[in-house]
Amino acid sequence: MSLTLYSHPFSSYSQKVLIALYENDTPFTYRNLEEPGANEERQALWPTGKFPVLVDDGKVIVESSIIIEHLDLHHPGPTRFLPDDPDEALEVRFMDRVFDNYVMGEMQKPVFESLRPDGRKEEALAEAARVLEVAYSWLEQRLLGRTWAAGETFSMADCAAAPSLFYADWVHQIDDARFPTVRAYRSRLLARPSIARCVEEARPFRSYFPLGAPDRD
Repeated sequence: MSLTLYSHPFSSYSQKVLIALYENDTPFTYRNLEEPGANEERQALWPTGKFPVLVDDGKVIVESSIIIEHLDLHHPGPTRFLPDDPDEALEVRFMDRVFDNYVMGEMQKPVFESLRPDGRKEEALAEAARVLEVAYSWLEQRLLGRTWAAGETFSMADCAAAPSLFYADWVHQIDDARFPTVRAYRSRLLARPSIARCVEEARPFRSYFPLGAPDRD
């Protein structure tokens, strides 16, 4: 087995895949994109400019959810990221999409606007706050009675949720009084060793956050 991951410790989608790798202590070569030559290698493998990129014995796998499913199929460990039951697997995939599209995706919009010379940061922040409030409210109900995103078993959905809620709380803070279930879930995620490891590895790069990383977490 020869796995190589091209990613960056501060990247939310990179963390999503790193959590899966760390969960099972899966051996891999970590090509941190801060390293000389790593970004050029990644670009040659997947010219869209996006990452993470996984190479498995020469086969290139992209998109974080697909990478995690690939790991679950071909490099399984004690933590399985998709259940065998088809309906349960659909719930995992659904929650994975919710966190990627309606939390992480919305959180990133004001971040990207802040990086543009003519970016409309304040408008993007206001819109992100509005959409994230809707997402937090929906999650508050959906997560009631659940330990993890799709039930009682840690899954791919939680790999997506961890960086999504971590950074979304920086952009628009999760209110303790109105969203206690979401806040408690975020805390459970951050206490999990694989996720805590990602947070620590990303800590030196917090100055990269253009909105200013809050003094918490």
